Amino acid sequence: MTDQNAEILAELKEIRKLLTPAPEPKGRKGFVGEFLDFVGKYKILGLAVAFVIGLYLGEVVKGLVTGILMPMIQEILDPVLSGTGFGMYDPYKPGLFLMALITFVIVCLLVFIVMKLAKKFKIE
Repeated sequence: MTDQNAEILAELKEIRKLLTPAPEPKGRKGFVGEFLDFVGKYKILGLAVAFVIGLYLGEVVKGLVTGILMPMIQEILDPVLSGTGFGMYDPYKPGLFLMALITFVIVCLLVFIVMKLAKKFKIE
């Protein structure tokens, strides 16, 4: 074998080594390890965060509609509907919206803290 062929062969072996995928790391052992692998593999933490944030964002929208927007609409429609027996006057309730907004901000803060702790303990 010539010197040039030996170099080509060595280069091809190096390329093969680089292209061969590394073996997957073995999973953690024990119940807690398996649970952490499950949470990481299926992105359970991200799904839970999205669900909780969506739930409380829905409450903010509900508070806005119930406490502020619907009373405006009812005041506009009250003269039209009062003769029909369907008078719907309801005072404004901005407190519903404000409490939902405050609750949303608190929940977001708590979710942020939980995610920071999960990242610190390498739970993804």
